[in-house]
Amino acid sequence: LGELVAGVLLGASVAGIVDASNEFLHLFAEMGVVILLFEIGLETDLRKLMQVGGASAVVAVVGVALPFALGYAACRGLGLNNLIAIVAGATLTATSVGITGRVLSDLNRLQDVESRIILGAAVMDDVIGLVILAVVGRLTQGDEVTLAAIATTTGAAVGFLAGTLLIGRFVVPPLVSTFSRIDLPGTPTMLAIMLAFALAWLASIAGSAMIIGAFAAGLLLREVPQAHEIEKGVAHLGHFFVPLFFVMVGAAVDVRVLNPLDSDNHR
Repeated sequence: LGELVAGVLLGASVAGIVDASNEFLHLFAEMGVVILLFEIGLETDLRKLMQVGGASAVVAVVGVALPFALGYAACRGLGLNNLIAIVAGATLTATSVGITGRVLSDLNRLQDVESRIILGAAVMDDVIGLVILAVVGRLTQGDEVTLAAIATTTGAAVGFLAGTLLIGRFVVPPLVSTFSRIDLPGTPTMLAIMLAFALAWLASIAGSAMIIGAFAAGLLLREVPQAHEIEKGVAHLGHFFVPLFFVMVGAAVDVRVLNPLDSDNHR
């Protein structure tokens, strides 16, 4: 929370020190959230996560449907047209598994049943959010929304995660074992970081979210004998990059729009 507040204070709307649109800082922030989700994956037991899959699915669906319905109804009640109401409702369905995971990790509650439900729901929310984004994008461009397009987007997001976890169980452990024979300090950690960024990139290419790829990498590497060494090494990187992500999120907030008397000047 302190990092988010620091970002708001350093952002363009207050001190003007941090520019949220700076591409260099944005790249560092993206690296930060990838490392964060990778760390969370390393601390998450996939078997225990699957045990709460049903509850996570219910939480995810309600967590998307309810904000969308309320946002849509509120906009229609204010007299806004149907398209604007749909876009506003879709905006309210967005969640941040990065922020959720960081809070649970800082509280040392990642192993709780409730935390596993939250994490599972957050990952599912990201998948559902990708589908909603694709639908809304087509609507705003005036294109027709077809079942085939929705199925393709859903299949890409779900299929990537399922395929990665399935294939990775057979590929990753032997790969880590082979490269760990290189007698150089930090070899397992560097290999792990390369895998995390590679899966994040592949997830983006496949039409899924980068953070889902990074989370999957963490889940896979949790099972290897070198997991503790990897987790320790990645934590050092996280201490530098992860706070940049939260600062950039805070810096993107324009507090001036909260002033109704001055809102017209900043539209």
